[in-house]
Amino acid sequence: MDYIIYFIITVAILVFIHEFGHFAAAKLSKMRVDIFAIGFGKRLFGWNKLNGFSFGDLPKDWDSQGNTDYRICLFPLGGYVKIAGMIDESLDTKFIASEPQPYEFRSKPTIHKLFVISAGVIMNLILTLSIFWGINYFIGKQVFKTTTINKIETGSIAEKIGFKSYDKIISINNNPVKNWDEIIENIFIKNNQDINVKALRNNDTVIFSFPKKLIAENSQNGLILFPYPTQPYIQDVMKNSPAEDAGIKPGDIFISIAGIKVIDREHVVEIISSNKEKDIEITLLRNNDTIKTRVNPGIEGKIGIAVSDIYTGEFEYKKYGIISAFTHSIANIGNYTVLTFGMLKKVITGKIPFNQAFGGPVKIAQYAAKSADSGTISFLYFLAMLSLSLAIINILPFPALDGGHFIIIFLEGIFRRELPVKVKIAIQNAGFIILLILMAFIIYNDLISL
Repeated sequence: MDYIIYFIITVAILVFIHEFGHFAAAKLSKMRVDIFAIGFGKRLFGWNKLNGFSFGDLPKDWDSQGNTDYRICLFPLGGYVKIAGMIDESLDTKFIASEPQPYEFRSKPTIHKLFVISAGVIMNLILTLSIFWGINYFIGKQVFKTTTINKIETGSIAEKIGFKSYDKIISINNNPVKNWDEIIENIFIKNNQDINVKALRNNDTVIFSFPKKLIAENSQNGLILFPYPTQPYIQDVMKNSPAEDAGIKPGDIFISIAGIKVIDREHVVEIISSNKEKDIEITLLRNNDTIKTRVNPGIEGKIGIAVSDIYTGEFEYKKYGIISAFTHSIANIGNYTVLTFGMLKKVITGKIPFNQAFGGPVKIAQYAAKSADSGTISFLYFLAMLSLSLAIINILPFPALDGGHFIIIFLEGIFRRELPVKVKIAIQNAGFIILLILMAFIIYNDLISL
């Protein structure tokens, strides 16, 4: 139920913001908007000035007469704004038989059409920028006050490059580093052909280097570094599992299991799996309170949790002024956009499996609920990232997406001639069918990964 509630909240916000962009741009361009819909398919209920509030479909011969019908539809996987004189997802072409009207989309200059089509993406970017700015200005950026690396897994890319567990990094490419953010920035963001690392290892100074291309070439099992110190914490608890029966909750941090102080995720798995069919005592930290419980891993040696490591050392919040928070937020969007297109490239070239890069409604619901459980800031950050992803996907030059409409309108403006209606409908149909197949495939991958 939590998944469903947070999925509805998340999608409703994102769809409303996106479609409101189209709606407001159309109104500013003096176009008539017949329908503003959240969801697709059958009209469940809605309101307009002519009929007031009503349930079910409107009469087939219903004419808005310039009054928008604001409606909620059956399938909550998107939304649409129906603008008079435009061929869109509804594939309504009745207006073709009549002369163009001044309030119709087709009668407006190309610049107005492009503005309306791109306004949804613009609103998604504004939402993302606003959330990033608010977090940066009011909360600040959390900075881990450590340069020491946590445990390095045997056989990992990090080990092959030269990193060792608990190395304390002093400088990267002769740039002194004082916190974890500076390590990430100097290794992953700054454009250097080679990375030169100076570190303190067992009271000895070591220097090693590696080409940055190694990170990109091994993106699927890439360079993963965690700050020290960390403690294992619970990301998720399976329904009807021994962990749930024992009162264990997502966000709990392990202190000890069976009287043994645990140091990382691998240690947790090792102790639990070695105590099959035994009642073991677990000590947890929950909101600064110590919780004790008992759990039995059963014959499989599992208690039904997803466990990871969380940083538990010192940190501080880096504060930004009004202007610097804004510029930093723009930089955040730029960096995440570059990373997203880089990921898309790796999916296309086969370097990253499709199901690892994309998630559908099920994963959105899962991550929305988990981020909300972690607090308001976490949920807002998730919302901002999802809004940015929606903007990037929608601007792609693909039929049925805003980017596809943009390209067609742009070309029509250059050649001063509209494409035949049948061609536009064929393009829309082809794009819509491909998107439906893609969505079905994504949902399938979501379900098999549960």
